[in-house]
Amino acid sequence: MAKVFYTERDIEDMVQRGVRSLMLTDEVVLTELAYERAKRLDLKLDRGNVTPPSAPVRPYLSEAKNPLLQKDNSPCQKPDCGCSSSVNASTVKERVRNAVKVHFGEKVDDHLLEAIIQRVLNSVGV
Repeated sequence: MAKVFYTERDIEDMVQRGVRSLMLTDEVVLTELAYERAKRLDLKLDRGNVTPPSAPVRPYLSEAKNPLLQKDNSPCQKPDCGCSSSVNASTVKERVRNAVKVHFGEKVDDHLLEAIIQRVLNSVGV
């Protein structure tokens, strides 16, 4: 069976015609922009086992949140490993903020940078 390719324009046309969902199979291919457009237009994509283009498989996201914790969530006990068993969030924030400022200068919005740093630290459990 031939593959069917959908672009962002195809997705827009579908939504305008009243289509609310699209079943994705091995024969149905969406471009990256089509995926983004479908998300913005609330078109339900029933993926089954299909992953979006360029989407990496990230099994490590379901593992332990804190990178300094082992899989059983106990603190790192390795001697001389260079990490500490407790992470000071304010120190990490300051180091990241300074590194970003050095790299990008004053072009960075301080409030946005703070929000991004906090979001990343929350996602890794710091």
